Amino acid sequence: MMNRCTAVDDTLSPLCEKESQAYLSNALQVADILKWVLLQTGPASVMMSSFSISEEFLRRIFFIRKEGLVRSLDILLDFKATNKTLKLWPFIAQTVENCYLSDNHSKILLVENDSHKVSVVMSQNLTRGNRYESGFISTDADVFNRLHQQLNYVITRQSVPFHDIFRRTVDNN
Repeated sequence: MMNRCTAVDDTLSPLCEKESQAYLSNALQVADILKWVLLQTGPASVMMSSFSISEEFLRRIFFIRKEGLVRSLDILLDFKATNKTLKLWPFIAQTVENCYLSDNHSKILLVENDSHKVSVVMSQNLTRGNRYESGFISTDADVFNRLHQQLNYVITRQSVPFHDIFRRTVDNN
């Protein structure tokens, strides 16, 4: 079985070699890309947006965090995926610092520490699949700053902290 990071290395160049690069692959998963980026940047803060999330993805994140590669993790998901998110809440609560819900279909991954800013815009949700998915990776600080600003806007002005929804659901049952 091929090492997951080897599959990424076979598809993409190291971050230090190219400021931007794109991929179209049915072998890469979002968690593969995240770990590959973090192995190059070192421990970092991570922000992600997606329509939905899966248990398999959360398991991968759990182990990436266990390796000490993620300092903090915030996730923005879509309101329409609330039922699925509720079922995964105990695992989400152990894996991410903040989970937000909004009218969201974007798939963005932002990785930042004192020396790196990496942006990934992709087609895949935070799930596992074997379909062809595309992505664009950039180490350009302007690209990162713009996406970070826009994602923060959605989080602070257009979203609901998921723990509020979860508390209301539990209190009503």
